[in-house]
Formats: sequence, structure tokens, C-alpha cells
Amino acid sequence: MRFTRKRFCSFLGFLYCLFSFYAAYSVFFKPSQLYRVHRVVTKKEGGSRGTLYPGNDEWNPWEEEGKSEKDLLLKKRKKNLKNLLFQESQRQPAELSVQIWGKAAIGHYLWEHILGGSLEPIDAKAQWREGKLRTGKTDLSFITGPAVVPGYFSVEAENVVLVLNGREDAKISFAAQWLHYTRTLVENHKLQHVAAVLLGNEQCNNDWIRPYLKKHGGFLDLLFVVYDSTWINEDDVFQWPLGVATYRNFPVVEPSWSMVRDSRPYLCNFLGTVYSNSSRESLVNVISKAGLDKLCWISAREQWQPQETNESYKSYHDALLQSDLTLSPVGINTECYRIYEACAYGSVPVVEDVMTPGNCGNCTLYSNAPMQLLKSTGAPFIFIKSWKELPDILQKEKNLSLQEKVQRRKRLLEWYRQFKIRMKQTFIQALEKAFQPND
Repeated sequence: MRFTRKRFCSFLGFLYCLFSFYAAYSVFFKPSQLYRVHRVVTKKEGGSRGTLYPGNDEWNPWEEEGKSEKDLLLKKRKKNLKNLLFQESQRQPAELSVQIWGKAAIGHYLWEHILGGSLEPIDAKAQWREGKLRTGKTDLSFITGPAVVPGYFSVEAENVVLVLNGREDAKISFAAQWLHYTRTLVENHKLQHVAAVLLGNEQCNNDWIRPYLKKHGGFLDLLFVVYDSTWINEDDVFQWPLGVATYRNFPVVEPSWSMVRDSRPYLCNFLGTVYSNSSRESLVNVISKAGLDKLCWISAREQWQPQETNESYKSYHDALLQSDLTLSPVGINTECYRIYEACAYGSVPVVEDVMTPGNCGNCTLYSNAPMQLLKSTGAPFIFIKSWKELPDILQKEKNLSLQEKVQRRKRLLEWYRQFKIRMKQTFIQALEKAFQPND
């Protein structure tokens, strides 16, 4: 009996050792498995926004489920290789260095929204703000703020991009001061190449800047101009998007799960100034007569307000986030900030596709003005010729399922992401072609 007990105890000891070896193998050697019952998504360290776009390394809300362990491992290796290549590229000297002088609010859209740069200090009211980034083999720096004035700062590059406002006479006079200062630097051989990003006149009356273009005897190698200028040739003159109202502190918005997936309580929204005998007045009348004000977030005012209050800022962003559609009537020009701001929140712009008076129109490359830049990139908007079409559009909206709306939001957000990437590539490639020597 004693012998049997001894053998039994030995057997238990053997099982204990076997289990210990298996546990050690599971912890240290066995490949980890991904269980999808619960997932925790964390934001990148040092950032206040997580990114949820397709193609990025972060998880996104429309990503297909069920990636295999092998795919995850391959993705991790690619990420590590990408990081190594990026670090190596940072060690290599830049082939081109460009300094951007942001003397108009659209410079912030270029730097933060298109190029993905950041600014220090963070305070938007600071007198001097700057940032740096590397894209490919090109170093870019950006300086802006009231303290940046001609002749009172160090020009740290031989190549410069001026961001200017030419919307009205007072702005043109200020822009001309910067152009004259820049021309002096070119004549004194302190600058080699200069380009300009111009917030053009809403009626495309931009003749004042033509003499500054190199092909007209000036010194500007390139011009990126907002609105449908007939000058666009994608050689030395490019069309540039108006973007969001950065002067109202519209932020860089990253999609979230709720933005994409949640049901929105309003079919549409319109918050803005309504002028007498305008398209906006027609829009409000159509909404009122059709009783659509109960389905949409409508807040019309009679007088334009250049600055946001905390209340109006929150109300506007909430309206974009809680509406399936954003109504965009024409103003002095068809293109407006509202279009891009709606895209940022996944609210489909309903755009009045009508040419406004002035000198804007088709160029030699495109015959689809207005908004030829957006149309040429396949913007997934709803284009209309009259607000009388709105009741039928909203009736169709009522019949759409949440899943159909979710898929539409995905397409809009992805299009806007790709649009900004495309504009970044256009900007960088144009600079590299014009500013670098012909090897």
C-alpha cells in the first residue's frame, strides 16, 4: 500500500512539472492570439486626437474584422520598416528647403490640414508661431503671426512661399508690401525662388498680381490661387482649395466611431447669414413653405458676424455633426468654407451648382466650373441647380437606412482624406519641379 501511494505521488509531481513547462511555453514562446471580444483603442502618445482613417496604423471604425495573426505580424513588420526608413531619411540632408510665410488665414489650412504640420506655441493668439516638417526629401518651415513683418525676421531659406490675401483692396495693399519686400530679396540674391498661395478675389479679379508672375516679367515661379480662375494651367498657376475657416479656429477634425456609425437627428442643416434677394433667402423660403424646418437644423441671421462666440462655435459644430446633409447656397462665390467643414464631419454638402457673376469660369484644362477642382477629384456631393429640388432630396433621405448613410459617410470622409493628400502632393511636386535645378 505504501509503495502504491509513493508511485501516485510521483505521478502527481510529474503532472505538475509537465503543466509548469506548458505554462512557460505559453507565456514565452507561443505566438500571441488576438481575441476580438473586447478591444481597447488608444490615442497616439503626445496627441489629442486618434486617427481612424483607412490605411493608417490605428484601428478605424469601418475596418474589416477578422484579420489573421499573420496579417497583423506582417503589418507590424511593415510599420517598423517604415519607421526605420523615416528615421534614415531624417538623417539625410534635404534636397530642398522651403520657408512658408503665412500672412493670410488660409496658410493655416495649408500647413495644418494639408501638410499635417503643427505650430508652436499652441496659442492661436501668439505674436509669433512656427513649425517644421520633412516630406520626402524636402524640408518645410512655416512662420506666421502679427510679429512677422517685412525686414524684421531672419530669412532662413533661399526658397520661399508667400501666403497672401487678395480678396479686397485693403488686403491687396498689404499683400503688395510683402511682394515688394520679397522682390528686393530676390534682386539682392538672398532668395532664389518664390511662389505664392493667394486667397483670390471671389469674382476672380486678380489682375493686380499678374505682373509679379515670372512669365510676365516678375519673380514668382508659381501661383496657387483660390476660386475658378481662368489662368489655371497646372504649369505655373494651380487652383487651390478655399478650405475651412481657420480664422474662426476651425480645427483639424479626425473621424470617430460615433461620427461614422451613429444615427443623426437632423436630415440637414443651414446656419448662416441671409441676405435680401439672395439664394440663401430662397433656400429659407423653400424650407419654410415645405415645413422642412422640423427636419433640419436651421438658424438664419440677418447680419454677418466675423467672429464666433463660444455659443455660436459649439452650435455650428454640433449642427454639422448631427446632420446628414449640409446645405450650401451660393454667396459672392459658389465655393465656401462650409463645404470643407461639412466634409470634415461627414455631413454631405448639398451645393448649389451655379456660376456667380464675375470673371471666374472654365480654364483651358477644365470645363466644369464652378468648383472645377472639387469636381475633377470626384467630390461625392449632391449638386443642384435650384433649391426647389430640396423637398425631393429630403424625401429620399427619409427612405435611406442608417447603413446606407454610414456607407455614404465613409465615402465622403475617405474622399476628403484623399483630396488633402492629393493637394499636398500637387503642392510639393510643383515646388520641387520649379525650385530645384534641372539635373
